[in-house]
Amino acid sequence: MKLIRFSNLKAFASALIVGVCFNAAASSDDKEVPVNPTKDVYFGNLHVHTSWSFDGYINGAWTDPDDAYRWAKGEEIAGDEEHGIPLKINVPLDWYIVSDHSEYLGALPMMADPQSPVSKHPLAAAITGGDAAESFAAYGEISDGMYSDPPNVDPILGDSKLARTVWSKVVDIADSHYEPGKFTTMPGYEWTSAPSWRNMHRVVIFPDATKVPELPFTALDSSKPEDLWKWMDAQRAAGNDLLAVPHNGNASDGIMFPIGASYGGSDLDAEYAATRMRNEPVYELTQIKGTSETHPALYPNDEFGNFEIWDYTLAATATPPRNKQGGYAREALIRGLKLQQEGNGNPFKFGFIGDSDTHNAAASIEEDNYTGKFGFEITAKHRLEGPPGVDEKGALQVRSFSSGGVAGVWATANTRQGIFNAIRSKETFATSGPRMKVRLFAGWDLTGISLTSTEGLRLAYQKGVPMGGDLVSAPQGKAPTLIVHALKEADGANLDRIQIIKGWVDNSGQPQHSIYDVALSDDRMPGPDGTIPAVGNTVNEKEATYSNSIGETELMAIWSDPDFDPALPALYYARVIEIPTPRWSTYDAVRNNLKRPEDVPVSIQERAWTSPVWYTP
Repeated sequence: MKLIRFSNLKAFASALIVGVCFNAAASSDDKEVPVNPTKDVYFGNLHVHTSWSFDGYINGAWTDPDDAYRWAKGEEIAGDEEHGIPLKINVPLDWYIVSDHSEYLGALPMMADPQSPVSKHPLAAAITGGDAAESFAAYGEISDGMYSDPPNVDPILGDSKLARTVWSKVVDIADSHYEPGKFTTMPGYEWTSAPSWRNMHRVVIFPDATKVPELPFTALDSSKPEDLWKWMDAQRAAGNDLLAVPHNGNASDGIMFPIGASYGGSDLDAEYAATRMRNEPVYELTQIKGTSETHPALYPNDEFGNFEIWDYTLAATATPPRNKQGGYAREALIRGLKLQQEGNGNPFKFGFIGDSDTHNAAASIEEDNYTGKFGFEITAKHRLEGPPGVDEKGALQVRSFSSGGVAGVWATANTRQGIFNAIRSKETFATSGPRMKVRLFAGWDLTGISLTSTEGLRLAYQKGVPMGGDLVSAPQGKAPTLIVHALKEADGANLDRIQIIKGWVDNSGQPQHSIYDVALSDDRMPGPDGTIPAVGNTVNEKEATYSNSIGETELMAIWSDPDFDPALPALYYARVIEIPTPRWSTYDAVRNNLKRPEDVPVSIQERAWTSPVWYTP
């Protein structure tokens, strides 16, 4: 395997070492952008890596943050020197945040620059010029040091002066691409804690580039989330607003949503809950490393629950996690209700976003335009069969990657503050990639309200709460009513159904859940036993095509909870499911005349999940 290297070293060096000046201020004031009080949806990603991430570089990335922003705006990014395959999104995004790993940020590409002190590192020759085995062995030395407890900080790669230089360029590049009202960027980075290869990563974002800290707080400073939150609270007290977004609970082996004491040693009490929710209002539900809404082992009766499950920790050994509980969102959301009922606050009262986790600038969110997670996956053969030297277990791990997810945010404007406020208020939804538009409101008196008109939306905000909101004090004899409206992606697949997932804690203190099909396409009705007939499947495996001859372009439901008990806390979220379409691996196999792997699905039913609404007695 020939490793793909950073192909524009001269530009990289000039940006980092010489100090090319980027536009240090937004192109116009956010206040000049008109706002819409009933809000519009804006689609984007905040979990994006480039070659400036240590693992992005070693795995073949040739891109930098400037490439990433240009790609998200619709520009074509040149391919690497070996394969020359360009990167280009079909439909540009509304906002994008590059969040390279803060640990040794930007350091590994400097190993190839003889003018940089980092090129004198003892592992530089192996990283930049060795064969695959040598390079990955050297990478293993670096990552093992990072993930040891306590971390073994490399004095050259972890030099604070170097880190300040690179971080300042991250901020400058984000600013240079910010176009208020048209395309939003923010400075961001990933805090990369992974004790024993169990994922606890968080992306940290800043809405005001003029107030960012000189240095990020990294997992080399501490691998405990509580220490990150303490630093974040101190930043906020100093006037620097910020949020963190956790992700990949499925790869955490149960420690993302702790059951007893947290990994950081905290009891799950009211202080822990308040601190966590103050700093982490949303959770990344789906991304390239799979979907962590639920798992068949937790909810075996959910017919749509076995969706794009990536059942591994972060270890290179393709090891599955032992613990599902504590790693999946639905279980944690319902357990949070019980913790709150017991007087401990709710540490898992989070909204949903979808995201990417690309490690080569391009988010790979379009199923029929998938370019993989890492740079080495730029060819379909590598994506389907694994790169040379990888065993079959590792190859399956790679082809089990999903296409990236997307975050939909309902914001008053496409500006930094607009997008940031929407995330903080949890008026967000996750999709597995398609840009369908989904809205949800809940209230006690929403009769006759339609979400398809401005007046209807005004009334919905006035009389109810949107996704991410709270209902309290149920009126006598009233059950909550939910209005859900879903519109398919403009050039995407039709919709199959809308479901409401309800979670609650019963009178004996046991967590419960129910799934209600509240809107079905094609005039389908439940059978005598209550079973819903499948929508059908038009996917042609040999041609990697499908037809919108089934399903609907739009679905809407007004639903009242038939099993509501005003004495019990509950939560509700909507899941919108598309008709079957080809999986990326099917597109790859057909387009490149390769054998389609039989251990991944031919087709999938893409979907969206709204942030929950919570009811508290």
